[in-house]
Amino acid sequence: MIIALLGAESTGKTDLARGLAARACAQGFKAQAVEEYLREFCDRHARTPRPEEQAHIAEEQTRRILAAAAAHELVFADTTAVMTAVYSDVLFDDASLYEAAFQAHRHCSLTLLTGLDLPWTPDGIQRDGPHMRAPVDERLRRRLLTAGVAFSVIYGLDDQRLEAAWRVVETALRAQGRLNPSAAAADEEPRLRLRPWCRECLVPECEHLLRRRGQAPA
Repeated sequence: MIIALLGAESTGKTDLARGLAARACAQGFKAQAVEEYLREFCDRHARTPRPEEQAHIAEEQTRRILAAAAAHELVFADTTAVMTAVYSDVLFDDASLYEAAFQAHRHCSLTLLTGLDLPWTPDGIQRDGPHMRAPVDERLRRRLLTAGVAFSVIYGLDDQRLEAAWRVVETALRAQGRLNPSAAAADEEPRLRLRPWCRECLVPECEHLLRRRGQAPA
């Protein structure tokens, strides 16, 4: 089972992938977080990728995710090829990577989209700036909807964000009969402490309806 974490820069994807993998391991699953290959590329070359290198970034991210999935029950992917395609589109006006990216994304059982409620923080050359988050978020959502990919939007600060994300994963695991009942009971108390905001109900259709009406999530 591959869980994809998608979202604009500085929205907590890396921390969520690691936190969710740790939570899953603590509950007895053989789980792994797959780090974002783009970060490794930037560190190695001391620059961001050129337009012609984007396809390689996407392909290598997919290869690492599938390799991890071959050896683990749960894989938490810190982005998929879809994010590379979105950035190629936004930064280089190149939409050619979407078809292959969404074909690869079909391996994902669950897609979590990280909201823009976290403050932007710098992270070396990899991040473009806070002005890029809204355009990337808008393009990503539009492409996911066009491709028919269901997703849950994750909000919350600090531990609350992890708890919100785990709720979605937990629901999927329970639906598949893969969650230990005792583990589910142990997790019930922290879930009940979440504030009952509508933006935390984690039903993406609710937020989509609000957006169509020109409103922001509560």
